[in-house]
Amino acid sequence: MKRTCTSLMLAGSLLAGGQAMAGDLLQWQNNSLTYLYGKDFKVNPAIQQTVTFEHADAWKYGDNFFFVDKIFYNGDKDFNVGPNTYYGEFQPRISLGKVLDQKIEFGPIKDVLLAMTYEFGEGDTESYLIGPGFDLAIPGFDYFQLNFYQRHTEGPRAGDNVWQITPVWSYTIPVGDSNILIDGFMDWVVDNDSNSKGDYHANLHFNPQVKYDLGKALNFGEKQLYVGVEYDYWKDKYGIDDTRAFTTNQNVTSFLVKFHF
Repeated sequence: MKRTCTSLMLAGSLLAGGQAMAGDLLQWQNNSLTYLYGKDFKVNPAIQQTVTFEHADAWKYGDNFFFVDKIFYNGDKDFNVGPNTYYGEFQPRISLGKVLDQKIEFGPIKDVLLAMTYEFGEGDTESYLIGPGFDLAIPGFDYFQLNFYQRHTEGPRAGDNVWQITPVWSYTIPVGDSNILIDGFMDWVVDNDSNSKGDYHANLHFNPQVKYDLGKALNFGEKQLYVGVEYDYWKDKYGIDDTRAFTTNQNVTSFLVKFHF
């Protein structure tokens, strides 16, 4: 299964790369840089500054999302990775409707997709996810995705063959001469897993951003410059059980500046 996931995601990345040579495949793309500052993180050092690069696109047969975080621990050191680290994900999805060149719509569902994710970072963090995805038409939302993944860890650590449910959304609220954008995701791993290497607990990671379109308010340009906050709630962070001896339930609000280009 891991080889299948890797092969599918490699194929997706090659197809996405081919967009540069075949512009008719690419429907739209967006890139952004985000700066975050927050306190009271758990497991890792408490104060963190993060710079994030994000890329999103839609193409002839699906869509892609990629991000990488560079995380700084404000002079402190993490036991495993030192004063800073990185983490990223590549999330290609193949649209059944686009591949078959026909609408696949029933009820609130407006498309069915094969959803995949590759998670990477320092240390033993690599995982491969694959499963069905759905684009939903929900009144008021700019978009709403619902993806179901089976997780496959790289190496022998616990957390293999467990299921994860991931909704992703965006909602825009007009405010005066500008807008407030509420978008984000939730990763809900619904299973526990144990092996000789340890235990992995079901966990819930809820991560919305609430952003004011400052660029539009200043006539700088719509959907380019945002300021706001990111809320990060993570129950049993990294699948580590929260105990009195070791707190892993995270509840953090970070200041945010985001620029799209």
